[in-house]
Amino acid sequence: MNKNSKRREALLYHAKPTPGKIKVVPTKKYATQRDLSLAYSPGVAEPCLEIAKDVNNVYKYTSKGNLVAVITNGTAVLGLGDIGPEASKPVMEGKALLFKIFADIDVFDIEIGTKDIDAFIETVKNIAPTFGGINLEDIKAPESFEIERRLVEELNIPIMHDDQHGTAIISSAALLNALELAEKKIEAVKIVVSGAGSAALACANLYVLLGVQYENIIMFDKEGVLSKERNDLSDLQKKYTSGKQGTTLAEALVNADVFLGLSAGNILTPDMLLGMAKDPIVFAMANPIPEIDYDLAIRTREDIIMATGRSDHPNQVNNVLGFPYIFRGALDVRATKINEAMKMAAVRALAELAKESVPEQVNIAYGETRLNFGRDYIIPKPFDPRLITMVAPAVAKAAMESGVALNPITDWEKYKEELLERMGSDNKMVRLLTNRAKTNPKRVVFAEADHLEVLKAAQIAYEDGIANPILLGNKEVILELKEELGFDAEVTIIDPKTKEEDKRRTRYGDIYWNDRQRRGISQLDAQRWMRERNYFAAMMVNEGDADAMVSGYSRSYPSTIKPLIQLIGKAPGISLIATTNMMMTNRGPMFLSDTAINPDPSADDLAKIALMTEKTVRMFGMEPVIAMVSFSNFGSSTHQSATKVREAVAYLHKYYPDMIVDGEIQTDFALNPEMLLKKFPFSKLAGKKVNTLIFPNLEAANITYKLLKELYKVDSVGPIMMGMDKPVHVFQLGASVEEMVNMVAVSVVDAQEKEKRLKMMAVNK
Repeated sequence: MNKNSKRREALLYHAKPTPGKIKVVPTKKYATQRDLSLAYSPGVAEPCLEIAKDVNNVYKYTSKGNLVAVITNGTAVLGLGDIGPEASKPVMEGKALLFKIFADIDVFDIEIGTKDIDAFIETVKNIAPTFGGINLEDIKAPESFEIERRLVEELNIPIMHDDQHGTAIISSAALLNALELAEKKIEAVKIVVSGAGSAALACANLYVLLGVQYENIIMFDKEGVLSKERNDLSDLQKKYTSGKQGTTLAEALVNADVFLGLSAGNILTPDMLLGMAKDPIVFAMANPIPEIDYDLAIRTREDIIMATGRSDHPNQVNNVLGFPYIFRGALDVRATKINEAMKMAAVRALAELAKESVPEQVNIAYGETRLNFGRDYIIPKPFDPRLITMVAPAVAKAAMESGVALNPITDWEKYKEELLERMGSDNKMVRLLTNRAKTNPKRVVFAEADHLEVLKAAQIAYEDGIANPILLGNKEVILELKEELGFDAEVTIIDPKTKEEDKRRTRYGDIYWNDRQRRGISQLDAQRWMRERNYFAAMMVNEGDADAMVSGYSRSYPSTIKPLIQLIGKAPGISLIATTNMMMTNRGPMFLSDTAINPDPSADDLAKIALMTEKTVRMFGMEPVIAMVSFSNFGSSTHQSATKVREAVAYLHKYYPDMIVDGEIQTDFALNPEMLLKKFPFSKLAGKKVNTLIFPNLEAANITYKLLKELYKVDSVGPIMMGMDKPVHVFQLGASVEEMVNMVAVSVVDAQEKEKRLKMMAVNK
């Protein structure tokens, strides 16, 4: 994407359809006059009076306990510097978004128009009664230290400057594990720090608490080594003046055990790295360019243990591993502050989590067979769903043990369940899906690339590293649209109808005819059909000229799928093709089948659909919990529609006893674990959270998913084809760009899985 195009897209993202990235939504009913009279006058007076009697009741009757203020004055925004409070607001809204999706914490972003420390502090103190906690953000040092220190002293709610402590907490966890792998004692290690700003100082302070000796830390800023001879240092910097005047970075690094970089890109050379001690630990966290390139560092030292701030290398030091869960734990026990004990608890929780077996969902997200504790995995991945249940309780316990918790937790198992429920509103699945696709992008044919929206989807897929697009359609039109979109990448463009494709079209036609000549297809018909994009695209996949294809944006589903079934066919051992839709609901991803193919499946068909859906759910790293839904509950009706569901379940119970599936069951019972357990305790679904619904017919499934999509704006990925021999997928007519990009990611993951199975079959032979 060219610079102007990227700029335009970023601006459009923030401006449309509604300016900004966050909004306030009601949490109570407001449909009737009675509701409104309770919400406001006269009913609202009652909680006001209760709070007036006891100010702590504010946590009982208002949102204060789950509300954090993200506050800045815009003096140190990202790498942009002092750009002012208004210009910082998009960043603060972004931080609010992260709080919500990772820990279900509500945020008001507040931008304060002053650089005066006293005025800033006074403003924050005056608005503090609104909030359960305060996250200070993008305030320049050294003012940030003084602001945080005074607010912590003068207020009785959790306060943290994430720029300092977030990085410190995550890198400290990484340091503990790196030292363990290197078999080095923390009290003896020599550390060289490049950078002496708020983040670097906070890291050093926390390392000292972990056991690092002050005299073993040599720190540099842009003026050189911090030494006792310097008279331009802050009080906080003066603690790290062990370096000798005139010492260079290269000299300091001789026999150093650890390099911590929070400064500028490419300042650490291979020669400097070679001078470090055995098993050097390098945290090169300058963004976007680390202090030394990751690949260069790995080539230079085979024994290196390295972390960066980047997501495209192992061991990403990412603040999102910390701040959402630290505030979550602090809020849940009504901590009066975030103290050192709580930070240390977060450090140890993160370090321990990296040593535990990694859920399949995380392995799949990062394209790994199995992530294991080691040099390339010293801190958890940001998509690990266990973070909230490990870090938040650890922080909460530390708050209680250190005496700053006003609302102690007594039932920890219940608390962990509540935390998992909170995560239902954060649909990480699409991020997991696209991340998995990026690990091994495939060649994907876009059969309708001369439509603007389809080409936009191809552009996003290419620029995000999800797929390598092959564009089918009128070449002139595609080139014009590419220019309009600023899509200047060199990608393959094919028009099946042109003379230059005669040879390939003839070859494809002959292959098709040889396969279908005894099914009423003439050679002339076969040649003619190859001028049609869907036939041509399907043959490209069949013949290995592409890895996957997507189509259907401008044509009805039946007309698009027909050539795919004719040319691609079913996978070995599969007698039925079906589809599933992954719906991003507020309880987490839900899979609905069959949404597009089989109008009235038999009992045998339903069993096959359930089995294919189970495999698909597992492909996304989830444990399938399947309800075979009906209008009937466990034999309450003898109607044929209910009976066939019952028969399908009986078959699955007999031949697939380990499968978590049951029915026939009404949808409300399937989705309400408590009600199900009470009424039908014998069910395999009792006490479990259903994530997959198999419908008795196409009508029910299709209507349900489209109702969810349109009435409740539930994001949908699909329909996902199941049972095809090759990775071919069909968009819904008029699909949005986002939906198409998601389906491209599905196609790539599908291609990855099919490639993996072929390799395994080859090995087994």
